[in-house]
Amino acid sequence: MSENYTALYEQHKKAGASFTDFGGWQMPLKYESELAEHHAVRNAAGLFDLSHMGEVWVTGPDAAAFLDYALAGKLSAVAVGKAKYSLICQEDGGIIDDLISYRRGEDKYLVVPNAGNAAVVAAALAERAVSGKEGGFDVTVEDVSAETSLIAVQGPNAEAILLTLVPAEQHVLVTELKYYAAVEVRITVNGTDHDLLLARTGYTGEDGFEIYVPNEDAAGLWEALLETGAGHGLIPAGLACRDSLRLEAGMPLYGNELSREGNPYAAGLGPVVSLAKESDFIGKVALSELKAAGAGSTTGRKLVGLKGPGRRAGRGHYPVLKDGNVVGEVTSGQPSPTLGYPVAMAYVDIEFTEPGTALDIDLRGKAEPFEVVALPFYKRQK
Repeated sequence: MSENYTALYEQHKKAGASFTDFGGWQMPLKYESELAEHHAVRNAAGLFDLSHMGEVWVTGPDAAAFLDYALAGKLSAVAVGKAKYSLICQEDGGIIDDLISYRRGEDKYLVVPNAGNAAVVAAALAERAVSGKEGGFDVTVEDVSAETSLIAVQGPNAEAILLTLVPAEQHVLVTELKYYAAVEVRITVNGTDHDLLLARTGYTGEDGFEIYVPNEDAAGLWEALLETGAGHGLIPAGLACRDSLRLEAGMPLYGNELSREGNPYAAGLGPVVSLAKESDFIGKVALSELKAAGAGSTTGRKLVGLKGPGRRAGRGHYPVLKDGNVVGEVTSGQPSPTLGYPVAMAYVDIEFTEPGTALDIDLRGKAEPFEVVALPFYKRQK
């Protein structure tokens, strides 16, 4: 059993959660029914504990220039108050992690890496701050993951739920908050006001919010959200439904679709890489060469969606076949609760990646038909 517990562990135990180790943390896998939790997020709202994620502040006069160097995207172009999805890569173009960076001021960014990579990313940023240029960048890299909790409200009723805890004069901050943007709002918990960072981001394919809160205030916020959200269909949701939701939405998971051995172009993340930015950045040479060589477009393998007509689903590492020959490998797969048929993401040889291509997945010795489809499998109605 891992030794890392979020500040909400006791709340999960009280709610009857089943736990699993994820990234070295004991996290709720499900409470009662992962299927009910999945449908709650699609149709009403789900409450997630994401406190295993990392939070790293990058501040100082060189913050924008430094992140342009450390990450594959152009973070200097992000407006204050907005956020950007990006990658931190190795020199050879391999992906160390995918992450979101929030620009909270001209010289202030919050970088949010994935759970299992939080310490690795924080260390890489600290090292790159020193070695990136002669004399180093004038920045401070501060890993605040240990004292920060992250709570997500996801689903079509998420906004209405948040408005019940935010004072009327700040309602407009919530209702006008755009996707991939963040704002500080006042949330009242047990009669006490807290100024918290609210982001309109998520990993479910639905509208929703992620709230950054000090550990000591996390339990009170969690309980307040459950209480006020009950009338809007809000229920606590675990990692099992988070995985089925993100798969339907075609969102990659580090360790499945993304890895140090892969590259952004094969993963369909070429637009995330800013080769045009003036500054040099870690992995730029290798990524330029990969793009020029046609990675993910004319050579190698490419990440695709697969849907099946039957009931049996492909799972991670199952071979993908064409005429009995292995042409790829499943990275994630399961029956889609929303769509009613099995879906999977897989890396497939480039010549078999056109939507409509008929392929098979080797389901433990039996070839099951699947068809290449465009991602995402599911897109919410706006």
